Amino acid sequence: MRIGEVAQQAGVTVKAVRYYESLGLVEAQRLDNGYRDYDDHDVRLVHEIRALGTLGIRAELSRPFLDCLVSGNAQGDDCPASLDTYRSAITDMSSRINDLTERRDALIALLASATGRGEPLCDLTPTELQGIR
Repeated sequence: MRIGEVAQQAGVTVKAVRYYESLGLVEAQRLDNGYRDYDDHDVRLVHEIRALGTLGIRAELSRPFLDCLVSGNAQGDDCPASLDTYRSAITDMSSRINDLTERRDALIALLASATGRGEPLCDLTPTELQGIR
């Protein structure tokens, strides 16, 4: 099947399939006319990469899941290396959540401080601002 069919069946763009190929995650056969030729297994691999991406696992990190599928397992996470990737992704995500929580708390504190000072200067007219300075 052609690249557009793979993309459609896997729920990605043609550009995404080409990107996955550039990373060496998917490898199409080439027909005599130079067109890429994919099979159902390639669709499964592309679908796995997309599904992992929706969970925050970048395509570059999907190799253990794809290797697991290629080796004949029913699921990409049937192998220990895939589970390690899950653990790493969870650790990374937890760190990012903590960082965002700290930033949100800092913004809340700044907002509380700013609203506690009285009338905001940005709401004053230029004439009123000159009177303050």
